[in-house]
Amino acid sequence: MHGFMCRPISAISVRVLTQARASDLLNRNGGVGLRMDFLRINRAKAVFDEIYDLDDPRAYFSVLGDLDYMIPDVAEPVVRQILSAKTSMTGVRPTVLDVGCSYGINAAVHRFPLTFTGLRHRYARREMRAVSSDALVELDRHFYAAWPDVGLARFIGLDVSAPAIRYATGVGLLEQGVVADLETGDLSAEGARIISSADVIMSTGCIGYVTEKTFSKILDATERRPWIISFVLRMFPFEPLAATFAKRGFVTERLAGATFIQRRFRDADEFENTLATLATLGIDATGLESEGLFHADLVLSRPEADARAAPLEDIVTVASGRGRPIGSRYVHVQGDEGLQVALEP
Repeated sequence: MHGFMCRPISAISVRVLTQARASDLLNRNGGVGLRMDFLRINRAKAVFDEIYDLDDPRAYFSVLGDLDYMIPDVAEPVVRQILSAKTSMTGVRPTVLDVGCSYGINAAVHRFPLTFTGLRHRYARREMRAVSSDALVELDRHFYAAWPDVGLARFIGLDVSAPAIRYATGVGLLEQGVVADLETGDLSAEGARIISSADVIMSTGCIGYVTEKTFSKILDATERRPWIISFVLRMFPFEPLAATFAKRGFVTERLAGATFIQRRFRDADEFENTLATLATLGIDATGLESEGLFHADLVLSRPEADARAAPLEDIVTVASGRGRPIGSRYVHVQGDEGLQVALEP
């Protein structure tokens, strides 16, 4: 067996999560197993629901940009390497399903020589803030059409927000989009038809809001056995999803030795609650979340034969984004009264 230096999700040592092991994980403790209470964990995080349900992404870029949101930018080089490996293996330009795609920003930074940071500055201009949503959609359609498409894949999207999907398809970032909440409902016949073409499934922030329920319904609809790229905040255990994937013959690998910064914590409460959640889970936040930043792991799930042929460590080389300039961060400092929260300039 070709050794996987990127450790399978269930252990630090090299181990493939087998179907039998998956059943054990999912059925333990009266059928609950390692299925985590993501709703409970999410209470540690700030809520930004209002920015995802608008007709254009100006508030999205403003609110998240103010927190140095960077996961689309730091994830893009890795996504590109994985898509290149997938294409080399199949000889076919893949279709990527972006789960939790919102306004199609992952597609934008992959397909065009653009960044989240650059787009944020575009929408912050006074002239851009003054136009109507309809006018902005028209401007953005021409804006994206003017750039060369350097992407390695075509993009489709899934999100619960109809306005976000309408924008992303309207400006040409996504070829097609599906509006559905698969935690509580099922795919429509048209939604299943669109998703059926997916060769790669990716998510850069939805895990924790969606669970193995959503991914099971997606996989039921796909005609192929896709690769699943997941950037997962370290506070959200991935075991329930890995077990679900293993029952379908998928191997899950986590990239060792690297994490990916998502954004700064919004306030002291989010900072302290997140550190408390990580401590409860037995995860050491030293040098990562303790420095005032959300960190995500890269996890890749795919058919075992594909993982053997091209181990994750062989196809991905990464820098985490630690050197990027960022704003003030919440950190712990030792004071006369013990450990205290401080805002570091």
